[in-house]
Amino acid sequence: MATYIAAFCVDKRRRNYEMLILESYRKRIRELEGVEANFIAEINQLENHRNILYNETNQLQSQISERRNQREILNRELGSFVGQKAALETTYNRLQHEIENIERSKIELHNSFAAEKRKQDLNVSVCRAEITQLQIHIAELKKQKEEFENNLTLLERLKPQLEEKLHELRVQIQELEVKENHKNSIISEKSNERKTLDSKIKSLQTKLTTKQEELKTLQDQVSLLQDERNLLQTQVWELLQSAEKLNPEYSIEENHNIYDNGVEAEAEFPFSDLLGIIEPVSTQNIQSQNQIVELSGEWDNFRRQLNQSEFLVLKAILEQENPNASIKKIAEENITMPSLLIDAVNELASNTIGELIIETTSEYPKIYTEHIENVCIIIKAYETAATETHFA
Repeated sequence: MATYIAAFCVDKRRRNYEMLILESYRKRIRELEGVEANFIAEINQLENHRNILYNETNQLQSQISERRNQREILNRELGSFVGQKAALETTYNRLQHEIENIERSKIELHNSFAAEKRKQDLNVSVCRAEITQLQIHIAELKKQKEEFENNLTLLERLKPQLEEKLHELRVQIQELEVKENHKNSIISEKSNERKTLDSKIKSLQTKLTTKQEELKTLQDQVSLLQDERNLLQTQVWELLQSAEKLNPEYSIEENHNIYDNGVEAEAEFPFSDLLGIIEPVSTQNIQSQNQIVELSGEWDNFRRQLNQSEFLVLKAILEQENPNASIKKIAEENITMPSLLIDAVNELASNTIGELIIETTSEYPKIYTEHIENVCIIIKAYETAATETHFA
């Protein structure tokens, strides 16, 4: 047992010794590895330094070659400078001659300066006259400014009326939106009626043209018959005169009595029946024309509700390409705005006819093409009514 313990102790001591030796070897290996790393770092530094030196030598060689090139360029430029020096000497001589010429021209300019001064004095007087004209123009512009200010005050006075009108228009728009569906159905019915009326009008126009042609032919025939009658009367008178010459006992008074009796017998024109037929034809034509000119109930109602200013606006829009000036004049006479007059006409047309008749989206107000014919009839009827009242 003791031998085993002794052997175990010896073995343990040997192992501890080996471990110490192994640790010392490991430390040595680590130190050698550190030295090796230092050597490698120094080698890398030396290689980098060598590369830097190589690059610097290359740069120095390139700089040397550049310096040589620059020296050659400088030599060339020096030769060119010598040539330029000669050229500058020639230009110097030329400039001296030019300076002499300039001095001569200076003297001439000094002489012409007096004439220019006189011209400038004249220009100053002209400018003063223009300034006076401009002052007059400025005074006119001030007057126009005052007129514009007066118009502005008028517009400010009209502003509350316009606001009230705007409120009323909004209320009316709401009502019109309610009535629109009903009016659309009415419009469709009226369009159908209008188509039928157009067809009737066309047929009446064709009949009118035929009747007018017949009337012309009858009038031509009547004129021919009247000419023949006059010829016959002259022939009878000549025969009576020849009879007096042949038979002097036949008194002139008796001839006159006979002629007068014959004339009285023939005084009644033999074609009175034909004229009686012609007159009803002409009256029928006039009646047919009146039927064509007549308006429908809605348009007639619209015509009756128009006042004088609205009628003048419609007339100006229909007869003029640019009616803005005329409408503005009418508005000033009635102390209102042109747009309000146009809106009033459209509002009246919408309430009576169910459609707008004035187009306001374009630059100048226009009558819609489908309403031009009716508007023309309204204007003619209004003018005829005005003339009748004037004569009455």
